[in-house]
Parts: sequence; structure tokens; C-alpha cells
Amino acid sequence: MVDPPTLSDDELLDRLQCAAFDYFLTNYNPANGLVADTSRTGSPSSIAVVGFALSAYPVAVERGWMTREAAVERTLVTLRFFSNSSQSSEPDATGYKGFYYHFLDMQSGKRTWQSELSLIDTALLLAGILTASAYFTDSSKSESEIRILADALYRRVDWRWAQNGKATLPQGWKPERGFLNYGWEGYSEAIVLYILAIASPTYPVPSCYQAWTGTYQWENLYGHDFLYAGPLFIHQLSHAWIDFRGIRDRFMREKCSDYFENSRRATYIQREYALRNPHEFRDYGENSWGFSAWRWSRQGATQDRWQRPPLFRLYCSGRTVRA
Repeated sequence: MVDPPTLSDDELLDRLQCAAFDYFLTNYNPANGLVADTSRTGSPSSIAVVGFALSAYPVAVERGWMTREAAVERTLVTLRFFSNSSQSSEPDATGYKGFYYHFLDMQSGKRTWQSELSLIDTALLLAGILTASAYFTDSSKSESEIRILADALYRRVDWRWAQNGKATLPQGWKPERGFLNYGWEGYSEAIVLYILAIASPTYPVPSCYQAWTGTYQWENLYGHDFLYAGPLFIHQLSHAWIDFRGIRDRFMREKCSDYFENSRRATYIQREYALRNPHEFRDYGENSWGFSAWRWSRQGATQDRWQRPPLFRLYCSGRTVRA
């Protein structure tokens, strides 16, 4: 038996990254550019996944996994679909007021699962759209169209309507009952949402950002002072599009930190918890740590909700801090 070749860390990471990118190639509808939320049969598209796909195409071009022409073609199909899709208050539309429903049928592109008009998932989609606009800068007709469509899609989002007269932004809206009761309060992945909202060239809502940071929770865990959020993805997600190093808002200036440094500290905290493993979970340790995912729970035909798995708790100093 021949031993498999030993890969360097860089070679291993490159292979893993290429395999991860392959998801966007194999779970894609070439007719509308939508990407499935999961690889399970019948899975709808998640607009957040589409945002990640649009962000990954330029990376794939730079890494040699995809030609620029193929990336342009996929990006144009996607942006044309969202530009031309149904925008109305009807329950089977694709979106409303420039926002989009969390889950869309892979074929028709219409709302599915009675999902919400999602602010955060629209923001992740927009982040991908704006990434495409920033990358495809050639003067060709196709790349020029990408930039035109991206600008129009961003300008169409009515953040002032979404604020609904409140201090902070809500999590979503449903045509059956209006805005959801819960808002984006407390530090979370929504930092990219708030930045897009206050930077809007058409419907900016600058006051909501300061209101949001007023709901932050500063903590000390395992000797690290940091802006608290439990799941690690909260500390990483917005960094996929924004380089926060050295950028400080009022809150971070007062704490002599920034969001990049805060995420670094959060990573140390996650690892320390796994090392201590106070509840003796199997396999937690030096090379197995980082608690970072949500799961979707379907409760009956009409009741949908997000649930946190039991691992979304940090047990520190004998007390439970819920994520």
C-alpha cells in the first residue's frame, strides 16, 4: 500500500478552499443565478448564499478555479434576475422595497417557506453584489452592465421604510403581518447591515447606527476584554467584506480597540473554552473548537424559527452566558 503524499499546510488549505468553492458550481441554477441553501434535494435558494457566491466568483478567478468570462456570465445572470424580479407586497413576490425574501424557490425565484423579507440576508446579498461591482472594472459591455445593475440594486433598497420609525433596524417583514417584533440589537453580524444602511446613496439612516451600538455588551471572559457575542460567526461574517483593522467608531475608540482586534480576542476565548471543556464534551480540545453555526427548525406547516444548538453557550466562572 502506497502512503498518500504529504501536503503542506498551504496545499491542504488550497485544496479545501477549492472544494468548498465547488459548492457554488454544483448547486446553481444557470437560468437565474440562484444558489441552493443546502445540497439536499428540493432545497430553496438562500439570498445570503447567493451573496457569498457573488463574492466567491472574483476569488475563484484570482485563484484559477474559474475563468473571468465564466464569472462575468454567472454574475450577470444573477444581477439581471434580481433587477427584473417581482418587487411588491404580494406574498409570492421575490422582494419588496428593494429587500428580498430569505428563501426563494430555485426555479421561479419567488418567496418560499413563508419566509421573511430579511434585512440581514439582503445585506449579505448586497455585499456580494457590491463586491462584483468593485472587481469587474473592465470597460467591456458585460462588466459595465454589472456595475450599472449593482448600483441600481443598492439604490433601490429603502432603508428608511425598513426602520419603521424605530431607533434600530428590525430583523424582517412579512406581508401577512408586517414588521417582525425583534430588531437588530446587541452586537452581531448585522454590522455589515448597518454600514450599508447608513452609507446608502438614496435612503440613508445614520441615526440607527449609534442607537445600535448603544445596545452593545462589553465583557471580560477568560481574561479578555471584548465586545460580547457568543457564536464565532458573528465575529467573522462581516469581515468577509470589510477590513476593520484600525477602523474605530465611537464605541471602539472608548474601548481602545477595533472590530478586527475584537474578533481576534473572541477567537482566543472560543479556543480557551474548548481547552477547559468544563462539561467534558467529547473531542473538545486544542484542535477541535469554535462554535459557530445556527440550525433551522421547521415547527409545523406555518411556524418557522431559528434555534440555537446547546453548544451556543459559554460556561464561564460557574455562570451561563447565552449566545
